[in-house]
Amino acid sequence: MSFRPQVDAALAARLVEAQFPQWSGLPLTLVEPGGSDHMIFRLGDGLAVRLPRHSDAIEQAAKELEWLPRLAPHLPLAVPEPVAVGEPGFGYPWPWAVSRWLEGEVATVEGLGDSVEAAVELAGFLRALQAVEPAPFPQATAAVEPAAQGTEDGDQHADGGLLAVRDGATRAAIAQVAGVFDAAAMTAVWDAALAAPGWAGPPVWFHGDFHTGNLLTTGGALSAVIDFGGLGVGDPACDLMVAYTLMTPRARSAFREALEVDEATWLRGRGWALATGLNAYVAYAAVDARVAAQTTRQITQALAPD
Repeated sequence: MSFRPQVDAALAARLVEAQFPQWSGLPLTLVEPGGSDHMIFRLGDGLAVRLPRHSDAIEQAAKELEWLPRLAPHLPLAVPEPVAVGEPGFGYPWPWAVSRWLEGEVATVEGLGDSVEAAVELAGFLRALQAVEPAPFPQATAAVEPAAQGTEDGDQHADGGLLAVRDGATRAAIAQVAGVFDAAAMTAVWDAALAAPGWAGPPVWFHGDFHTGNLLTTGGALSAVIDFGGLGVGDPACDLMVAYTLMTPRARSAFREALEVDEATWLRGRGWALATGLNAYVAYAAVDARVAAQTTRQITQALAPD
């Protein structure tokens, strides 16, 4: 477990006051539920403050500040608009971020899971992201911490490349939950994902953490995609996890058709959904009923026939 500093509203307020005094008079409110990567505070009506909880998340502020302004004009849904990056202070050791507040509710299976329109819209977002000219971008690395799936910034980051880096952890998780889920079925899905041909196209942008908790809705419709900490360039299969975290089989079929995904990429995406779901279930199901329910659905959907 990486070092996790104590973070509260008092510390956040002191950092804002010292480094961005123009915002020091604004009310600061903790956002709940937050994420496993960041403590999130709403600052006034129009801003959000995000302080990393652990060292694996400390590069996200600079990454989003550099790349999101370049990507945003090409994307059909709103994305975070970085405003500033703060510095360590008052015992807090890492950079932190201020961005524009995005209104909306976290997307839910109940609200959008069976929506073909939403599925097609998400496919359109990914196609638009993948169409942006790739930049010289350092390849993301697979997260070592399990995901807190369904949080605002769950730790499900992918590397967009070989699933093999997760093979040992995923097989260990399969063995650990064999009494809860069908071990033979999980192994078959995982083996198929590993055996699928790798990405044959040129490297493209991927979100890297494209699941239900990172989608916002307003008025029951998709409005924004958040948390680009896993942003990278490479194989886009990791972004297919949304098909299993959010969608019913009917919507998933529409998503696949609209995205024009080949069989090998679909198999790898299914493997990403299984692996991230298992990692989150093993880490959090015993202590968080919400995560247990969400990851149970994710795993069972990944095991269901397409």
